[in-house]
Amino acid sequence: MAKKKVFRAIGLMSGTSSDGIDVAYLESNGLSLSLLGGWATYPYSKSFRKQLRRINSDRSSQNGIERELTELHYRAVQDFFNSKKLNPEEIDLIGFHGHTIEHNPEKSRSVQIGDGKLLAQKLNITVFNNFRSNDIRHGGQGAPLAPIFHSKLAAQFERPLAVLNIGGVANVTWIGGHEEELWAFDTGPGNALIDDWVMQHGAGEYDVDGAIAARGSINFEALEGLLNHEYFNQNPPKSLDRNEFFMGLREDFSLEDGAATLGRFTAETVRLSQMHFPRPVTRWIVCGGGQHNKFILSQLRNNLDQPVLVADDVGWHGDAIEAQAFAYLAIRSSLGLPISFPNTTGVSTPLTGGVRHDP
Repeated sequence: MAKKKVFRAIGLMSGTSSDGIDVAYLESNGLSLSLLGGWATYPYSKSFRKQLRRINSDRSSQNGIERELTELHYRAVQDFFNSKKLNPEEIDLIGFHGHTIEHNPEKSRSVQIGDGKLLAQKLNITVFNNFRSNDIRHGGQGAPLAPIFHSKLAAQFERPLAVLNIGGVANVTWIGGHEEELWAFDTGPGNALIDDWVMQHGAGEYDVDGAIAARGSINFEALEGLLNHEYFNQNPPKSLDRNEFFMGLREDFSLEDGAATLGRFTAETVRLSQMHFPRPVTRWIVCGGGQHNKFILSQLRNNLDQPVLVADDVGWHGDAIEAQAFAYLAIRSSLGLPISFPNTTGVSTPLTGGVRHDP
């Protein structure tokens, strides 16, 4: 049997926290992972972050922001090549997620801005983007898409296990005995409501290390109200827009108590997600920005029955995983391999995806 080609790919992720661009390098034949290479984060300026957050309600400036976003990704990749001493001519593919400005699968819509054709021309490298559209067209949720990558990362661990990604929204991947025995869905808010609360109070862009929440007290009456949202009664597959939830806290809540209540809300929705698992897991592995929030981690460890590890504990780079995933998805897309599955997005059969842009 002929050996499958190993592709060299760059993955790009601009997450719902709107904090910057994650860039990662990996090598894979589309099945196994050969090498997880370097990674880096390129923060957005405060002014550009504000523009991204406003675009949900003001689409008139979408085209200008899309071009600027693409230019920022181009510069990030160029800097990444230089800093990691990578030869652009040896890179086969770019996986360009873009930035989600609307995710509404009930209306068959998931919109990511980012000009894949322009990025391919500027970099002179084939780019795959628009990874969610084929899934949406076939009745899927369009999210989450990282589960197949999570299963490859976790190949050496006892199963079943859960990989929990806490970004603006939190999502979980339940991984069973083989690579495509996957269940995945958004559990609820991740960092989004906490970020909004902290910014509203002029206390920074986010709760660094969960330190603000750690000084507060959880208001369980408010927590119960938050948990009454209809989303939590829905069976998977299911996914969320970043702005689906209103924080619903009284104005007289202190900064600290609000952060603590919202942090517990994130953790409690993760606990509730277990009711949808086919079997209990042996462990949880947490990645994404939320892995740095010590308050959320403490709430998870106090309320889940299994060990809760962070990605770095098992040798992963937790801040790079989503960017790595889209590099991997670009490779699978180029080979026509599936990137979404019935129990991850709700499609009727495994589907490939991604739109190809050659230079």
